[in-house]
Amino acid sequence: MPRFHYPVPPACEITPRHSFMSRRAALLGVGTAVAAGIVGNGVSRAAAPPEAALARGWPAQEAPTLKKDVLSYNNFYEFGTDKSDPAELSGDFKPRPWSVVVDGLVDTPRTWDIDALIKQFGQQERLYRMRCVEAWSMVVPWLGFELGALLRAAAPKAGARYVAFTSVVRPAEMPGQRGGLFSLKWPYVEGLRLDEALHPLTLLATGVYGEPLPNQSGAPIRLVVPWKYGFKSIKSITRITLTDQQPPTSWNQMAPNEYGFYANVNPMVDHPRWSQASEQIIGEGSLFSAARKPTELFNGYGQQVAGLYKTMDLHKEF
Repeated sequence: MPRFHYPVPPACEITPRHSFMSRRAALLGVGTAVAAGIVGNGVSRAAAPPEAALARGWPAQEAPTLKKDVLSYNNFYEFGTDKSDPAELSGDFKPRPWSVVVDGLVDTPRTWDIDALIKQFGQQERLYRMRCVEAWSMVVPWLGFELGALLRAAAPKAGARYVAFTSVVRPAEMPGQRGGLFSLKWPYVEGLRLDEALHPLTLLATGVYGEPLPNQSGAPIRLVVPWKYGFKSIKSITRITLTDQQPPTSWNQMAPNEYGFYANVNPMVDHPRWSQASEQIIGEGSLFSAARKPTELFNGYGQQVAGLYKTMDLHKEF
C-alpha cells in the first residue's frame, strides 16, 4: 500500500475545539478582530479573523471565507440548482440517524453509525481552499478525519485500486431529486484512485466552522479533496466501496467532455465553456467588481500531491 510523507504537524499544534471556541468567545467579547496565527509552511498571519484559530498548522494561508457566505452559497443539486436552494430547501432533511457502509475489496467490511465513526476516528480542524469548476473559490475551515484512517481500518485487499462513493437518495426530503428540467441521475456517485483516497489531505468532513455540518453543506458526512474541483467532494455519503475498476461518477456521466474523472484543478485546461485561468473569490469585491485571482495548479497543493500524477498527461486525463 502506498505511503506518503506529507508534513503533518504534531497533535500539539492543532487547536482543540474547546480552545478555539473559548478563545473565539473571548476575542469577540473584547471586540478583538485579530488573532495571530501560523499557517501553511510557517507563514505568519496577522489581521486574520478569530476563525483563523481553526487553521493552525494546515496548508491554506488565506483567512477563512465568512461563515455566512460558506453556508449560503452552495452547490448541492439534490436540493436545487440555485446557489441559495440548499440553505433554503434543506430544512426537512434528517441527518440522524445515519449509517455509512464500507465494503467491497476489504478484509473487514462494516456498517458504521455516524456517531460511532466520529468517536472512533475523532475530528481535526483543517483550513482548506475550495475551488469550484465554475471558477469561484472559498477558504473553508472543516472538521473531520482522514479518509485514509477509515480505509486502513477496513484493510483493503491487494486488488483494490479505486474507492467509490455513493450519496443518499431521499426525494421526499430532497426536492432536487424529484426531477424537472435539469436532473442528475441519482444517487450521486463519485470516485478516487486508492492512492488519492489514502493521501493525508483527503478528508471526511463532519463539521464546518467548529460545528456539525449543516444540511446544505453535506450533513452529516462528506468528502473533501482540496486539490480537486468541488464537485468531486460528494456530500451526505452512505456507502464507500473499494473496487478494482474505475467507478462511474455523476458529472462525468452527465457530460464526459466537460467533467473528467480526475477533476484536478488545472488553470491550463479550460472548461469547454469558460476559462479556468482565474477564479472569483466569494465574499470579496463589490457589487460592480468581483474580486478575482489566478488559479493555482492543484489549487495550491502541488507540493503535496503532484507526485501522484507525475506519469500522467494532465491535459488528457483531466
